[in-house]
Amino acid sequence: MTQNPGRLVLLGHPVAHSLSPIFQNAALRAAGMSLLYEAVDVLPRDLLALLKKLKDLGVGGNVTIPHKVKVHASCDELTEIAERVGAVNTFWFESDRLYGDNTDVGGFDAAARALLGGDTAGARIVVLGSGGAAAAVIAAAEQWLDARVVIVARNSERASKLARRFRDVARVEKSAELAVANATLIVNATPVGQREAEQPLDVGIIPKTAAVMDLVYRRGGDTPWVKAARKRGNRAADGLPMLLEQGALSFQRWFGIEPDREVMRQSLL
Repeated sequence: MTQNPGRLVLLGHPVAHSLSPIFQNAALRAAGMSLLYEAVDVLPRDLLALLKKLKDLGVGGNVTIPHKVKVHASCDELTEIAERVGAVNTFWFESDRLYGDNTDVGGFDAAARALLGGDTAGARIVVLGSGGAAAAVIAAAEQWLDARVVIVARNSERASKLARRFRDVARVEKSAELAVANATLIVNATPVGQREAEQPLDVGIIPKTAAVMDLVYRRGGDTPWVKAARKRGNRAADGLPMLLEQGALSFQRWFGIEPDREVMRQSLL
């Protein structure tokens, strides 16, 4: 970027639960920047009008559910990985053009490697869901040596379309029990468990050798699914490690410098 954003926002609906403003503002303070990062709840019908206003103000930021695909379609320029995923979670304006990136891919990659002990070669991944988060997971996995992905989703048409985009590594399986039988890592890429006690998959069918990653996170601690998986003896992590890393990568994209990741992490404790 040739010019830093004058303000940072998180666009989503709903968005009040997000922890991004806490750790991004901590990172900004640690870097000696006087900018403010704010969560902005915007309805889908108001998104395009808001983007026009943000362009006039030189605002950059992040995008979360349900706007990632719509912002992707609105960008004038996309990074290679954002184009591959089909969703944008990081944006900025430059020379009156809207740029989009996807740092969810790098965020997931770092979090998954940490959970798996750094060994991703030959991984067998089950992804629950078929939206932008699922696409980011698969985009990361296709860069791993000999990795394979099985998609399990309620929307079979969307799941099939996603599998076709990543046909070299991904396929669809209707039976969750068959899908997880030989899994190395099972990832919840749906919103299930964000607020309610519902779990995306019965932990009873998950092999004890499989790791579990829930891209959902809770302010008060682990999600019910992560707690249930750990109780069974599975390695498990919620979405906070991924959230922090994608946020750090976004910060680096906006300012060209790495943020203090430890300050970001400590701000959430």
